[in-house]
Amino acid sequence: MSPWPPTPAIFSHYSTPLLMNKVQLGSSDLRVTPVCLGTMTFGEQVDEATAHAILDRSLARGVNFLDTAEMYAVPARAETFGATETIIGNWLARHPGVRQQLVLATKVAGPSRGMPWIREGSGLSAQDIQASCDASLKRLQTDVIDLYQIHWPERSVPAFGALYYDPAKERSATSLHEQLEALGRLVTQGKVRHIGLSNETPYGVHEFVRLAGEHGLPRVATVQNPYCLVNRTVENGLDETMHRLGVSLLAYSPLGFGLLTGKYDASGFEGADAPKEGRIAKYESMRKQRWGRPEALAAARRYNQLARDHGLSPTQLALAFCYTKWQVASTIIGVTSVAQLDEDLDAYGTTLAPEVLIEIDKIRWEARDPAL
Repeated sequence: MSPWPPTPAIFSHYSTPLLMNKVQLGSSDLRVTPVCLGTMTFGEQVDEATAHAILDRSLARGVNFLDTAEMYAVPARAETFGATETIIGNWLARHPGVRQQLVLATKVAGPSRGMPWIREGSGLSAQDIQASCDASLKRLQTDVIDLYQIHWPERSVPAFGALYYDPAKERSATSLHEQLEALGRLVTQGKVRHIGLSNETPYGVHEFVRLAGEHGLPRVATVQNPYCLVNRTVENGLDETMHRLGVSLLAYSPLGFGLLTGKYDASGFEGADAPKEGRIAKYESMRKQRWGRPEALAAARRYNQLARDHGLSPTQLALAFCYTKWQVASTIIGVTSVAQLDEDLDAYGTTLAPEVLIEIDKIRWEARDPAL
C-alpha cells in the first residue's frame, strides 16, 4: 500500500492538471476536481483492501471528489447494501485529517425499484430521507455530507432504459416540495452542506429550482446523469436547462459500463473469450440493462475503432469526450484496480481533433443513443 500520508514525491510523480484545476458546483461553495472517483464497485467487484488502495492513489493524484450511494455496491443485493459507504468510512477512520481535504457525495435511494431491503413501497418520504441520511453518516463515519443527492426520482420518469414518459404509471406519494423541505432540514441540522439530483429530467430540475426560490429552501447544485458516447441524451434539452439555471452536470458511466474501453469488441458479452471480470460479462442482471443491448455494443465498436484509427485507445477517446465537453462539470469514473484508475486519470488533458469530433457526431447521427 502507498505510504500515508502521500509524500511530496508521490504528488510530484503523479502531477496532473487535476491538481490545479477545480470547478465550482452550481452556485454552491463546493470546488471539485473535474474527475470524480465513483465507488459503486467497492464491496462487490472490489474488496476492501483494493478499494483502500484505489482511494489512496486517487487522493495522491489530486482527486478531491468522491461519489457513493446508500444502495451500493452494484449490482445491488441485500447482502451488499451499504457496503460501499462502510468501506469508505473505514478508510476515512484510518486516515484522520483526510476528510477535510475531500468533497464527499452520497445519495438517498428513490422508490424501491425491486429493492425492498432499502425501503418498501413507492414513496420517498421526508422520514425516508432523514433516516437514510443518518444511516449514511454512520456508515461513512463522518459528521457531514458535502453533497447529498436523490438517486432517482420518486416520480415515474423515463430513466434506466425507459424511453417514454407514461402518465398512467404515475404513483408519486411525496411532493417535490416535501422532498426539498426534508433536504432543507438536513442542511439546517448541519448534516448536509449542499443538495443534488440524479437520473433527473428537465422538468424535475426546473421544479426543484423553482420551489427553492419560492420557499427559501436549498438550491440544487448538481444533477448526476449518464453521459457518454453511447448515451448523449443530456444534450436533448437537459443541458440547456442546467446551463440556464446554473446547475452543474456530474457525468456518470463515461465508459458505458466498459463498452467504450474496447474490452467487449471481439468477444461480446457472453462468448468464451468475454472478459470474465467485466461487469456486463460477469453479471447477468447487467446484460439485461441498457448497457447490454446489442445496439449499444454495435455503436461502441464503431467509436472504439474510430479511436484506434486516430492513434488513441478507446478509453482515451471516451473519457476525453466527457472531460472536454462544456456540459460537464465533473466526470465520475468507476474502476476496479489502481491500474484502471491511473489509465483514466492519465487520459485527462487529451484533446480530440476537430475531424474526430465530426466523426463522433456522424456515428451518433446513425446510431443515436442506444444505451439511453
